[in-house]
Amino acid sequence: MITRRDFLVAASATATLLGGGVGRVAAQQRLGEADLLRFEPLGNVTLVHITDLHGQLMPLHFREPSINIGVGAAKGRVPHITGADVRAAFNLPAKSAEAHALSHEDFAELARTYGRMGGLDRIATVVKSIRAARGANMLLLDGGDTWTNSWTSLKTEGQDMVDVMNLLKPDAITGHWEFTLGEARVKAIVDKLPFPFLAQNIRESEFEDAVFPAQKMYERGGVRIAVIGQAFPFTPIANPRWMIPKWTFGIREAEMQKEVDAARAAGADLVVVLSHNGFDVDVKMAERVKGIDVILSGHTHDAVPKPMKIGKTLLVASGCHGKFVSRLDLDVQGREVKNFRYRLIPIFSDAITPDAEVTAAIAKHRAPFAADLGRVLGKSEGLLYRRGTFGGSLDDVICDAIRAERDAEISLSPGIRWGTSLLPDQAITFEDVTNATAMSYPACYRMTMSGARLKDILEDVADNIFNPDPYYQQGGDMVRTGGLGYTIDIGKPIGQRISNMTLLQSARALEASKDYVVAGWASINQGTEGPPIWDVVTKYIERKKTIAVRPADTVKISGQ
Repeated sequence: MITRRDFLVAASATATLLGGGVGRVAAQQRLGEADLLRFEPLGNVTLVHITDLHGQLMPLHFREPSINIGVGAAKGRVPHITGADVRAAFNLPAKSAEAHALSHEDFAELARTYGRMGGLDRIATVVKSIRAARGANMLLLDGGDTWTNSWTSLKTEGQDMVDVMNLLKPDAITGHWEFTLGEARVKAIVDKLPFPFLAQNIRESEFEDAVFPAQKMYERGGVRIAVIGQAFPFTPIANPRWMIPKWTFGIREAEMQKEVDAARAAGADLVVVLSHNGFDVDVKMAERVKGIDVILSGHTHDAVPKPMKIGKTLLVASGCHGKFVSRLDLDVQGREVKNFRYRLIPIFSDAITPDAEVTAAIAKHRAPFAADLGRVLGKSEGLLYRRGTFGGSLDDVICDAIRAERDAEISLSPGIRWGTSLLPDQAITFEDVTNATAMSYPACYRMTMSGARLKDILEDVADNIFNPDPYYQQGGDMVRTGGLGYTIDIGKPIGQRISNMTLLQSARALEASKDYVVAGWASINQGTEGPPIWDVVTKYIERKKTIAVRPADTVKISGQ
């Protein structure tokens, strides 16, 4: 078990100051690069893990959720705790650096104190520091959701992220949103990567041939390490199948067991799964697949400051958007992990010296789009954020924009978890909008749907999230709604969770047989027509000028 000191030395340096309203400069003076990088090495292997960057080259604000609901065995268990419960679980002082990084509490106030987090040039500094200290003992592994979901990554088809990440010299990557670039583009990128794209669970649909290598063997510190890739299992369901028509996915638990067994038979002393399953799916996999030493988990954006131990398997969750880098040191002897030491390193961008080589590469890729990225559209009156099981204030803005600009009674917006947070009184730029909307299927459709069809949609999405069996969960958040209120009983089975659906503008119950004008975006159907969502939101913000935050009271939750 790690100690509080092993987690974040920076806490003791800052906690005593914050009660008096410390200024940002004072906090930075106490929160130094040396504190963030301090680590007592252990053993003969170091695994460094980053995941879910979502195209973010630059430092940002990203608020952790205030609602993160787990079901079944995951109910009330890490990572499905928030705020004060996170602080209590990990003994974090209120308003400390690590409490700010890991919870939503006092987010706007503390964001002004501690500044932005992330930035690939800061991550590069951390990675290069660890590599300099550990050298041939280190592996750098990228959990995917790296190449897409910013304006520059959209316009360059992921090339900006690929080029900059290559400077960090990863040893392997797996994926999810990468596949929304389409089969041809993914293959073109992968063919030129200086490291492997690993995915044991992707097959050609006709003959079940492997599309990518399942695993690769490395030697670090005299230890033979097998890294097995696990791409997001539900990609053709959560994202457009027509973009990857020749590939099939799935959890493929039996095949994973075969890969682990094959790695052991080939002499692996350590078996690492580089996963984009999502946390709860990885927990179940760790319980059922024997012989995995470490799972590096991605997809659900969970940042957990201590590995979860499931039998003999260590499960690591490294957050998202570049807020954290995980370092896991292992003492491997006799083909077993005898000891470990871990730190979830927070990337406070003001406290870490940017790597000059990576800074220059970022600037080069952003330069052609600088005018668009910096274009100011309006101002936020309150805190705008996205992450949360049922919604966020930034999602409300998107839903309001869709209804207003597309003249709809009801709007739908996907429960995706990527997108930066904006502080009160912060200028809203085009980059902020595209950080929350940039994707390769952005059409904002307008159509009619019956009340019955709307209920079916909500029931289907709810089952993807609240099914008590993790293998039936897709790991996103609930679809966001505008102009529509409802009650959800999380504990009920599919078809029985959603009730009291109400059209908010009239306060009348939705009628199953009546048609309503509905607009939304991110449809997985090929040929969907409509303006790109970023244009819709941009026009709305430019017209409104100041964006107020409305109460989040349209969804009533029971059965928790």
